[in-house]
Amino acid sequence: MPVMPPSDIVKVAIEWPGANAQLIEIDQKKPLSSIIREVCDGWSLSGSEQFALRYADGPQLYITEPSRGEIKNGTILRLAISPARAARQLLERIQSHGIDARLEALKELAKLSADPTFATEFINMEGIGTLARLVESGTHFGEMLAFTLTAFLELMDHGIVSWDLLSLSFIKQIAGYVNQPMVDVSILQRSLAILESMVLNSHSLYHRVAQEITVGQLIGHLQVSNQEIQTYAIALINALFLKAPEDRRQEECTNPLDRQLTEMASTLAQKHLRSIILNHIIRGNRPIKAEMAHQLYVLQVLTFNLLEERMMTKMDPNDQAQRDVIFELRRIAFDGENDPSGTEKRKALYTKDYKMLGFTNHVNPATDFTQTPPGMLALDNMLYLAKLHQDTYIRIVLENSSREDKHECPFGRCAIELTRMLCEILQVGELPNEGCNDYHPMFFTHERAWEEFFCVCIQLLNKTWKEMRATAEDFNKVMQVVREQITRALAMKPSSLDQLKAKLRGLSYSEILRLRQSERMSQDDFQSPPIIELRERIQPEILELIKQQRLNRLCEGSCFRKLGNRRRQEKFWFCRLSLNHKVLHYGDLDESPQGEVPFELLSDKIPVSDIKSVVTGKDCPHMKEKSALKQNKEVLELAFSVLYDPDETLNFVAPNKYEYCVWTDGLCALLGREMGSDLTRSDLDTLISMEMKLRLLDLENIAIPEAPPPVPKEPSSYNFTYNYS
Repeated sequence: MPVMPPSDIVKVAIEWPGANAQLIEIDQKKPLSSIIREVCDGWSLSGSEQFALRYADGPQLYITEPSRGEIKNGTILRLAISPARAARQLLERIQSHGIDARLEALKELAKLSADPTFATEFINMEGIGTLARLVESGTHFGEMLAFTLTAFLELMDHGIVSWDLLSLSFIKQIAGYVNQPMVDVSILQRSLAILESMVLNSHSLYHRVAQEITVGQLIGHLQVSNQEIQTYAIALINALFLKAPEDRRQEECTNPLDRQLTEMASTLAQKHLRSIILNHIIRGNRPIKAEMAHQLYVLQVLTFNLLEERMMTKMDPNDQAQRDVIFELRRIAFDGENDPSGTEKRKALYTKDYKMLGFTNHVNPATDFTQTPPGMLALDNMLYLAKLHQDTYIRIVLENSSREDKHECPFGRCAIELTRMLCEILQVGELPNEGCNDYHPMFFTHERAWEEFFCVCIQLLNKTWKEMRATAEDFNKVMQVVREQITRALAMKPSSLDQLKAKLRGLSYSEILRLRQSERMSQDDFQSPPIIELRERIQPEILELIKQQRLNRLCEGSCFRKLGNRRRQEKFWFCRLSLNHKVLHYGDLDESPQGEVPFELLSDKIPVSDIKSVVTGKDCPHMKEKSALKQNKEVLELAFSVLYDPDETLNFVAPNKYEYCVWTDGLCALLGREMGSDLTRSDLDTLISMEMKLRLLDLENIAIPEAPPPVPKEPSSYNFTYNYS
């Protein structure tokens, strides 16, 4: 057998321009400076302290003492001048008088600025200030300006210096590039990205940027054919909206139907912006990329979050203006112009009418709106329906008031509960999820999309109530069915409200029952003692099958997106388990892969024997950072980290719940620990039920496969059905 080299020895090739490459063995126990000295001696180069090693391929990062452990056998390295020396030389060259020399220096700087070691050296030499002054001077154009902005953005993204240090003249200059009618695409992209980072990373810079850039000025960039420019523009709109002070997002008016949205809110609500997004992006002639889908989702969430204040506002039963809205609901439904003159008679009539309107408190229905959520938002929805869809409103109210008492559908109570349900489904008040692309095109087709959505759903509720022949005791059952109808319809991604209505028509109560029965057929639970005994006997076999499927899935690998300050760059990385289950291979990718990524392209690896534990959620190191988009519930539920020797971590945010369950289960199986995800429990129940049915049908000769096929990547093509709430 061949003798294996020690684990702390790696064989590499090192290049130097104009010389033959050196093939050497690096002893990882020796200081890096000693290794560089030996390499320099091999080429008779003096002053080894002025040199460093870099990777020859990929991002060509500098190798440092902390990162040297990532060097693998067969890696090609390059001897280069040290980061400090490179920073000093580039700083001198970008201030030189020769235009060609300055352009080449800025080009090299834009590439090196992504390296954290070089960035630290360059920033320590006041390099950020030098670049800012070059921009402020207004003398750079074309490629030279594009490389300057690229380098600046890369350097700032390392988080070494504060964005607050930027001057007003710099902000004005960057904003000027965005406002210019004709500007180079690369300059526009970087300018939009810089402004977005300013807004997201500095409260004081938000105010300065908001004075220079308005959403109206960004609308023009949504009408171009370049989807990347459109994405950057929407990202800046989202950043301005996300960081806008509460009083600038929305203010309250007396009449809830005539509430005026101010500043950002009014811009987002206006028909012009909505129609441009709908016609030039959603219905454009190009497929929507993942980052654009994410930004549309963020815009959708932020728009719906305008409803949060009303959702959390209780009604004041003593406020006459608010009570007048309830009077208006009664007047529209029952034509209350011919009210009796006597106080007692009028009071008795009001009580009767409020009962027919379906309020819980017939005497003082204002108390029905004191619970939050949905608070005053429910009353706003009811008034919108009554005024804008008056025939529908009157039909629903009168139709139910003519039924037997036990079968009437209480409009008021239903509208309040439905509003609460819609807020939960659309997560009103929640921060956007960093990894989510779940936008709904139909919400961009109408200026009052929320209210119209409510109007469609209240009619669905009334129809379902009749189909179920429900009584007051069935209220919660009806609401559960309606929730299922709405969520199933939304999952089909209707492109318009009319399409939503068509989808809901196909999801009648009888169809929901059929779907439920179909999904339960493979999940029947048998409770007799012999069946329980059989279940316990086959459970270990099923768990082993699931374990093998999880490990097979890890061997196929998955693509994860790198989460950073500027998501438009679409940086990805891939991770997969070696076929012998002994090593985790991972590495960066330029784009999302189509299918498996060969092990040769994954430059980094972690021996499974070095893995100490797997942590999830808020225990992950990358989830302990304070960030508006990282601290929401959904991202925490998709985060997990591998902790390995000595004190290193590999951090993940799964693209969806399915991948999260597969990877956390697979890693637990790899470490010999219990698999405890919802997915495993669901698979266990499903497979046990299937195997029990086979055995109960005297088909014991059908055995569980010894080598199960790999688990598909998408839950839609998976062998079993999962249901996540």
